[in-house]
Amino acid sequence: MDHAAEAQRTDLMTITRHVLNEQGRHPESRGDFTILLSHIVLGCKFVASAVNKAGLAKLIGLAGDTNGEEQKKLDVLSNEVFVKALVSSGRTCVLVSEENEEAIIVDAPLRGKYCVCFDPLDGSSNIDCGVSIGTIFGIYMIKDKDNVTLDDVLQPGTDMLAAGYCMYGSSCTLVLSTGNGVNGFTLDPSLGEFILTHPNIKIPNRGKIYSVNEGNAKNWDAPTAKFVEKCKFPQDGSPSKSLRYIGSMVADVHRTLLYGGIFLYPADQKSPNGKLRVLYEVFPMSFLMEQAGGQAFTGKQRALELVPRKIHDRSPIFLGSYDDVEDIKALYASESIIG
Repeated sequence: MDHAAEAQRTDLMTITRHVLNEQGRHPESRGDFTILLSHIVLGCKFVASAVNKAGLAKLIGLAGDTNGEEQKKLDVLSNEVFVKALVSSGRTCVLVSEENEEAIIVDAPLRGKYCVCFDPLDGSSNIDCGVSIGTIFGIYMIKDKDNVTLDDVLQPGTDMLAAGYCMYGSSCTLVLSTGNGVNGFTLDPSLGEFILTHPNIKIPNRGKIYSVNEGNAKNWDAPTAKFVEKCKFPQDGSPSKSLRYIGSMVADVHRTLLYGGIFLYPADQKSPNGKLRVLYEVFPMSFLMEQAGGQAFTGKQRALELVPRKIHDRSPIFLGSYDDVEDIKALYASESIIG
C-alpha cells in the first residue's frame, strides 16, 4: 500500500482527530483547546526532528548558559521552539518553562485563557549518549487572561486540564490525557502524523519493576529504604522486583506506565524537598498515572493536591501501580510521618 492510500485509511486515528473527538464531548467548547494542543504537537515534531539530527547538526554540546545545571544546545533550541509555538497559538497567557527563571507573560494581543507549564527537554544530560529524552507539559485554565498574576499559575495539580509527554527515542511517542483516560500516539515519519498506537493505557495494579537512583541510598529516609529493601528481599514469598533506572524521567515513567511497577524520586538528606519540579514534572506525570489507574504520592499526601509556592518548587514523588504505591504509603504511615 502506498503512502497516499495509507493516509486515507479510515482506521488510522491521528492525534488531531482524537482531540477533535474529545472536543465533541464538550458542546460549549470553541476549539481553543484543540488549537493549543495542535501547536504543542507541532513543537514536538520540530524537536523530534532536531533530536534526530543533533549529531549531524552539531547541536550537541554546551550552550554556555546555565540554569543551575549545564544547558545543552538542544535544551535552548527546544525551549525556543515551544515558547514560539505556544505564544503563536494565540491561546496562552502565561508560560512556565524549566529553562526560564521567571514565568513568561504573553503580550496582550496574543493572549488566550490557558497556562502551559513545560520542561522542553527532560533528561538532557543523556543527549550525548543517545538515551531517550522528552518533553513534559501540563495545561491549566487562567481565570482572567488580562490580569494574570503568579498566583494564577500556582494551582494544585487537581486543577490541571490536560497533561502529556513526548518521548524522543527509537520511536517518537506522545502520551496524552485530557482528563478522560490516557492515550499514546506514535509519530509516523512517512505521514508526518502522530497515530494512535496505545489506546486507553491502563497501568497494571502491581508491577515487577522499581525505578530509583540507588546511588542516593545512603541519604534516604527509613520508609524509602525499607520499601527498596522489600523490593529486593521480599518477605512474603513473592519474587524480587527488577531494578530499571534510566535517569530520564520521561523514559522511566513511560516504561512504568506500560509495564507497571513504581518510579521513586524521594527526598533525602541532600535534597530534603526532593529534586523533581512540581509544575512541569511531578504534576503532569502524576495526572497521567492517576488517569491510567495508578497513584502518585509525595511521602505526605496525594501529589496532585500539592499547592506550589514558587514556579520552580520541588517535591519528592512516588508514582506508578496502585498497589505498589499503597505499599510505600503504608510504610510512611507506620513511621507516623503523615500528619
